[in-house]
Amino acid sequence: MIADLFEVGSTKTFTKLVLNDDCASFESGNVHPVYATFALGRDAEWACRLFVLEMKEAHEEGIGTFLTINHKSPALVGSTVLFTATVKSINKNEIICTYKAQVGDRIIAEGEQGQKIIAKQKLDALFDSLK
Repeated sequence: MIADLFEVGSTKTFTKLVLNDDCASFESGNVHPVYATFALGRDAEWACRLFVLEMKEAHEEGIGTFLTINHKSPALVGSTVLFTATVKSINKNEIICTYKAQVGDRIIAEGEQGQKIIAKQKLDALFDSLK
């Protein structure tokens, strides 16, 4: 792992166009034509993972450890959402980021996300032990 590649305060951005597939839909049908909280969480995790992609080495992989979402405002289908992830801390093999998602000047969500960088072999052994 390349631990000193980023420091507290480093940022990454990611833009997401909200599509129909990003809307809340359950067995009972579609709920409403706005960005679902669970889809927003997926994309928030991706924004934070952008750091891990550069930090991990070929024999390593990142794994999510937690995600918080404070969903403040809707984003309609067709909206472009800008995610800004910021390093909050790096401690050994763990990186914690805050993120903000916004449409224009309006914040639609914010929260934190954590990941650990672990040897792929160790992860494979863990996953195999769960079978």
